[in-house]
Amino acid sequence: MPKTTDPPPEPLPREFGSRDDLVAFCRDRFPEANDAHTAVSDTPGGRASALARLAKIDLAHYARTRNALTGGVTRLSPYLHHGALGLAEVRDAAIDQRQGGPQPGKFIQELAWRDYFRRVLAHLGTAVEDDLEPWKTGRDAGDYAAELPPDLLEARTGVDFVDAAVAELYDTGYLHNQLRMKLAAYLVHARRIHWKAGADWFLQHLIDGDLASNHLSWQWVASTFSTKPYIFNNDNLAKVSAGRFTGAAGPLDPGPFAGSYDDVHRRLFA
Repeated sequence: MPKTTDPPPEPLPREFGSRDDLVAFCRDRFPEANDAHTAVSDTPGGRASALARLAKIDLAHYARTRNALTGGVTRLSPYLHHGALGLAEVRDAAIDQRQGGPQPGKFIQELAWRDYFRRVLAHLGTAVEDDLEPWKTGRDAGDYAAELPPDLLEARTGVDFVDAAVAELYDTGYLHNQLRMKLAAYLVHARRIHWKAGADWFLQHLIDGDLASNHLSWQWVASTFSTKPYIFNNDNLAKVSAGRFTGAAGPLDPGPFAGSYDDVHRRLFA
């Protein structure tokens, strides 16, 4: 008896009258996505938008301010993730822009990290979804919970930068790298949640989230892909946020990252 095969799926439309039409189509075609994330990012997609943003990069401003939450980050990562731009293409554009002006080294270094993470993924495959190295926190993997706590998911921890970062993640699908690292450090080191739970959660919401950069960066914070865990203190948080965040968990609680780096280390690690 001959085998029967299902008909090929109908190709998705590629042209829409407006962005609103595209959003409406996606909401109708993928209703389950509405349950996970109702906000729509304000980052426009497509090659034309990617090239327009690439043409506006300011290497000097980037090198000088990239660690500040209000600094001159390029916001090219969504286009790199979805293939609207290539790493070599962006590198070459940065080199061409130099023309005796600011050196593109710092910017290209960040591109190199993305390339490196991709190569690690290509070499290890799905192994990046498990601890790559032993923890350097004085604890074992079993000491970390596998599920995210409700107060974190609902942005009601009481820690100012945590709740603001969660809300921004849901609303925009994007976070500054400093907030990504600090939110990960809070979740893993202060709340003792396994990095994998946080990494998977990020992938549900980030418009630039890919398995390589996302999971390996979470492992770097946790210490399973680095020589030590990543931590910060409230002074550093206040500096990168221009005083917007204090790290406090309440009027009488300075939070888990108060004091010197030695204070934070003693508080968080065995």
